Amino acid sequence: MSDMLRAPAEVKYAEELEWLESVDDGAKPFSWRLSPKMVRLFILGSEPSDGLDREIPQKWFGDRTFVERSIVTLASDRGLLLIGDPGTGKSWLAELLSAAICRDSTQVVQGTAGTTEDHIKYSWNVSMVIAKGQSRESLIPSPIMTAMEQGSIGRFEELTRSTSDVQDALISILSEKYVSIPELDDDNTVFAKPGFSIIATANSRDKGVNDLSSALKRRFNFVRIPVVTNKRSETEIVRFRTTELLRRHSIELEVPPTLLDILLQSFTDLRAAAESATSDDEKLESALSTAEQIGVLEDAILHSRFFGDSTLRAQTLAGSMVGSLVRRTPEDLTILNKFWHGVVEPRSKSDGGEWTEFLEGGKQAIETLS
Repeated sequence: MSDMLRAPAEVKYAEELEWLESVDDGAKPFSWRLSPKMVRLFILGSEPSDGLDREIPQKWFGDRTFVERSIVTLASDRGLLLIGDPGTGKSWLAELLSAAICRDSTQVVQGTAGTTEDHIKYSWNVSMVIAKGQSRESLIPSPIMTAMEQGSIGRFEELTRSTSDVQDALISILSEKYVSIPELDDDNTVFAKPGFSIIATANSRDKGVNDLSSALKRRFNFVRIPVVTNKRSETEIVRFRTTELLRRHSIELEVPPTLLDILLQSFTDLRAAAESATSDDEKLESALSTAEQIGVLEDAILHSRFFGDSTLRAQTLAGSMVGSLVRRTPEDLTILNKFWHGVVEPRSKSDGGEWTEFLEGGKQAIETLS
């Protein structure tokens, strides 16, 4: 893990997964490494009632029904589509599910405008084709085809970002569970082994970019992941990710609870302002997701570590927040300036303390960017 910038979940939690598999006596669908109950436990964490000899930490924070429906979908070998706003943890949930079920979350296709049918089926090693002709040896399987051959989970990120041709190519894979290779005379069909399925993610803000056809929709079970609005759950997520960040960078720095409260409250107030806005020009371009809160806190922590005295301060947090949320100028700057004077300033006067420093830090950052 020390040689990886970011270890996949199956590597990061390898010891935990091995232990869970060793004590798992539940029924397992297909070639699953863990039973559905153990998959859920790995993702949502253990409780005393589970009767385990060790505690399993929670890794994804959200309603358990979303996790259970996702697991049931994959056990039925239907495709799973996780859909929601940016930063709601769709990709992380997909990674955890893949790691728990087949111990491999790396068979991933990233959907973009440049994604082609080859990316989800196969392509060719041109030099080998020139030297020896087309054969199975010169074929380069896509991550989806590799998952089919292994009987594992293939992942498709940002499905609605890919073109309709690419989406249509998924229909036969999800329906027929095989891929034909017409260029070959023999050994020209790859059949999916039991356990194969696809987890796709889609950004609900991309509606209208490349809408899914009704035929493709029928081949997925939809699980909608809402934005986390519960303050307690959001606090747990931010603390969990921050602890990982500090450990990864070997930083010894305390995040004061008061500053975490300021960050969470500010995002709550910004979301409320966005909901009451009458036009897009009055809304920040940011989705104001939990992931973006973590990004703001990460920026502030690293700034404090490398350019401060290793003490996280409200002024630094405010500067990171303004710098992270301003994406359009002057629109976003105008919105934040109004927010700082209309919301943060009154809180500073009523609550004092670190709100006052947060107020000044935000004003300075806005002035600098103006």
